[in-house]
Amino acid sequence: MRNDPFGQGNYQQGGTRRRGGGFNLRWIILLGFAGYAAFYWFSNRVVDPYSGEKVLIDNSISVEEEKAMGLQAYQEILQQERPVDPNTPFARDVREIARRLVSKIPQVEAAIAQERGTQPTGNWKTFEWEVNVIQSDQANAFCLPGGKMAVYTGLQPVAQNADAMAVVMGHEIAHALLRHGAQRMSQQKLTQIGQMAGAMSGMDPQQQQMVMAAMGYGYLLPYARSHETQADEVGLMLAAAACFDPQEAVPLWERMSQASGGEAPPEFSSTHPNPGTRIQNLTALMPKAMEYRQRFCQAGSAGAGQ
Repeated sequence: MRNDPFGQGNYQQGGTRRRGGGFNLRWIILLGFAGYAAFYWFSNRVVDPYSGEKVLIDNSISVEEEKAMGLQAYQEILQQERPVDPNTPFARDVREIARRLVSKIPQVEAAIAQERGTQPTGNWKTFEWEVNVIQSDQANAFCLPGGKMAVYTGLQPVAQNADAMAVVMGHEIAHALLRHGAQRMSQQKLTQIGQMAGAMSGMDPQQQQMVMAAMGYGYLLPYARSHETQADEVGLMLAAAACFDPQEAVPLWERMSQASGGEAPPEFSSTHPNPGTRIQNLTALMPKAMEYRQRFCQAGSAGAGQ
């Protein structure tokens, strides 16, 4: 007889129910884990000052702990990858772009928080900013919790100019400001609770895989895409406030799409919005970005009008 993961009423001949009844041990285990998952979810929700939404961040994950993990990961990456000479023109340009973006964090955080009716956290005040350029064909960049950043040389021919580079770097900085790393760790803990529930309730591996796949498409992937959309908005405002041209974001993502050969997976099965959706969102944000540029780009700022 096929194993029923939910213990629902399989009846033998003569109307006699299978041993264990409907409310059997498996249901008790599943309900217990569901209760714990709900408790974990509701007791670890905080208001994100950038989005105004309640997000899941485990109370045990402090900003300092995030910084320590970010530093460790950064050191490991730099041991494995090959940073270019910091005195090369591209490396100097990248450091200057980072400096300008970071200098506008206080104003952008305060402005967005005011718009959302939230309070700025100022978590970035303890960040120890550092940026390296890594020799690689990847058109990529990252910013880890705590402000450790890297830009890959493969991004240069795709970005083509400082404005587009600032859009990418602003996006990566935004991930750190929004504490997306802590949110992902908390999300993973919630996923682990589900995996433990499946294993202890007697689901076979195939059934567990089906449940986790459903959770991925219904919850995990949309959650990841929302992070990308949030980082796009905050990063665009940072770039605009730092006197870069936010309008370069749209041709940048058109070039990104071309560089990938248009082979992006369908959006529902991806952690990132597809380029068309991204461009549409950025286009809608452009009036706000131009307002931020006019408001915060001070005359005489380094590189103003690039």
